Amino acid sequence: MEKKDIDWGNLGFGYVKTDYRYVSNYKNGAWDEGGLTTDDTVTISECAGVLQYAQTVFEGMKAYTTEDGRIVTFRPDLNGERMEHSAARLEMPVFPKDRFVDAVVQTIKANAAYVPPYGSGATLYVRPYMFGSDAVIGVKPANEYQFRVFTTPVGPYFKGGAKPITIRVSDFDRAAPNGTGHIKAGLNYAMSLHAIVDAHKNGFDENMYLDSKTRTKVEETGGANFLFVTKDGKVVTPKSDSILPSITRRSLIYVAKEYLGLEAEEREVYFDEVKDFAECGLCGTAAVISPVGKIVDHGKEICFPSGMNEMGPITKKLYETLTGIQMGRIQAPEGWLKVIE
Repeated sequence: MEKKDIDWGNLGFGYVKTDYRYVSNYKNGAWDEGGLTTDDTVTISECAGVLQYAQTVFEGMKAYTTEDGRIVTFRPDLNGERMEHSAARLEMPVFPKDRFVDAVVQTIKANAAYVPPYGSGATLYVRPYMFGSDAVIGVKPANEYQFRVFTTPVGPYFKGGAKPITIRVSDFDRAAPNGTGHIKAGLNYAMSLHAIVDAHKNGFDENMYLDSKTRTKVEETGGANFLFVTKDGKVVTPKSDSILPSITRRSLIYVAKEYLGLEAEEREVYFDEVKDFAECGLCGTAAVISPVGKIVDHGKEICFPSGMNEMGPITKKLYETLTGIQMGRIQAPEGWLKVIE
């Protein structure tokens, strides 16, 4: 199959229209059979539920070309499960996990010419999403919905290597106890935009959100989970009912234990212990791991021993092992790579 004429090495992390996308509509209590289309436009009522009351959920994932030339995507079943939970929380009809995976596979396969070649540093970003599409003026769930999947080739999240970033402790709250912080809803990201723009204006790369109830425990950033490494080499990730259950984080914990033989745990992490960690990173689909060199708490700096020049040694091993699994250089656990045939 001939690839598209794209300068893969100079791709940014932005939208590039591809040839096909998947669409399925929910009406009269059922999803239709769905299918691929070349039409990239969405036509909905001016009073659509998504526009009036932000009734929308989404997922983010990638497709890769492996070292042996296969096209694969990483653990799509977990994305499907997470979207099921997200939809149910917002009173949206669940798009079944098996249909979700099938839709993702169909869309990647139809756009195979846009999957960057192995070694280019680029990948095909895959965005499944769902929204209320019919008119809703009273505050209630929509009656009709649309599920869609589109793809776009993207460059490496870090051009020139992953340099440690500086983040600040935010005065804003990301999510409330018993709220929607644990699901991937568009509304969660809308409310984080002001905080991230403000952080950038003040010279920071990201925000660290603390729990809104006590403001003593680490939660996450607007779009990634935290990962810490203790001075004796233990991997620690924060546990909370109001953070998103990151698929990358769960995979890194498994890699730490089963591939690197490290002790790893998910537990509540109090902010006052952050100063004692040796390494810190943010983990998510886009970058896998973004190393953190410094956290600033209202003028007080926490500088990690790993420094501001490169990833800490254990963070680097985790990053290299997981990306090696994704790219086919390292044997993957059973079921982790879905081959696009």
